[in-house]
Amino acid sequence: MRFGGETAATNYDESRVGSYTLPDPLIFNDGTPVRSAQDWTNRRRAEILELFAANVYGHGPASPASLRYKAIDLDRHALGGKAIRKQVTIWFSSGEDAPREDLLIYLPAGATKPVPLILSLNFTGNRMVVNDPGVHLPMVWDERTHLAHRAAEASRGSSDQFQVEETLARGYGFGTIYYQDIEPDFNGGRQYGIRPLFSAADWGAIGAWAYGLSRAMDYLEKDADVDAHRVAVMGHSRLGKTALWAGALDPRFAMVLSSCSGEGGASLSRRNYGETIADLVRVFPYWFTPNYQKYADHVDRLPVDMHELIALIAPRPVYITGAEEDQWADPRGEFLAAVAAGPVYRLLGTQDLGTDQMPPLNHPIQHTIGFHYRTGKHEVTAYDWEQFLSFADLHLRAQPQSGTTSATASR
Repeated sequence: MRFGGETAATNYDESRVGSYTLPDPLIFNDGTPVRSAQDWTNRRRAEILELFAANVYGHGPASPASLRYKAIDLDRHALGGKAIRKQVTIWFSSGEDAPREDLLIYLPAGATKPVPLILSLNFTGNRMVVNDPGVHLPMVWDERTHLAHRAAEASRGSSDQFQVEETLARGYGFGTIYYQDIEPDFNGGRQYGIRPLFSAADWGAIGAWAYGLSRAMDYLEKDADVDAHRVAVMGHSRLGKTALWAGALDPRFAMVLSSCSGEGGASLSRRNYGETIADLVRVFPYWFTPNYQKYADHVDRLPVDMHELIALIAPRPVYITGAEEDQWADPRGEFLAAVAAGPVYRLLGTQDLGTDQMPPLNHPIQHTIGFHYRTGKHEVTAYDWEQFLSFADLHLRAQPQSGTTSATASR
């Protein structure tokens, strides 16, 4: 498989990866060791978070003092009676024409108490996530012309990235937002998104998308039908990078699920394999803080690596995936980053991966850090969702809802 960002220098040969030394997450910036969980929580975690903000994703704005939102839809008999559907508009500033995001929520119809929920940005617009005529047709951005237009009726339910009904059957709610509501995903899209509202910030688009996820979390804390203490954030590819950064920034997310996030996400930057920082900043410079570009040819000088991004989520559970036909994202580098995050998880009294040996294809590891490497390509599959839901069962302890027929719902 070829990828648009590949160059003649792209390496897919393990023998040419080269040697590298990872920064130690348990050494303070002044060179002294982290000796306790309190050291990590009170000081070291903040040091690493600042290094990522300064050098990779940028500094975003503080949370707003209040949230401006409006419930625009409620259907208690959606999806043939299987779900309660809610649609909520969240504004990022004052004024009806202010930038906003539309949050689509489905909850199990039989729920008798607040439910845990999986929140994800989507690539295509909310109406494509599931075939539901009640979902509002949004304005979407054309990836070729970079113009916005009203989505077509015929596009409903045409994405297979999400397993919404399976998620509901397991007792979880599902929430999603079209990521380009927050900022369009092209060079120059910044002017149409939320970043101009916060001129002092030096963040990239990934930071903006993560900010949008946190504002959705602000709303979920107000929704009596959602257990806001059991919200997982999920993303794929560039949105898998976003989910990791959102989980690092916002400890309210109880779990992070990151699919095929690759370079700038879960994969080790110091491994010369597949996509590199140089590739990222050449094609997608606007995703990151401008400082990131100086590491394109000097990755060894980057003061962090991506195992530390995973470690910032500790002690909360995190699940990383890779795919056999997605070597561009360096699945082995993702696995090794998960391994290298282990000392922080152990320090905080939780489980690491339990192995430093790459698992066989389709053999998931599910401890506090989870990982699988599956057959297939760069996408989210039903297999991925089965593992995500099992991992959520393990850590979020969802109870099967009344009328649930799934054979796995009682795990």
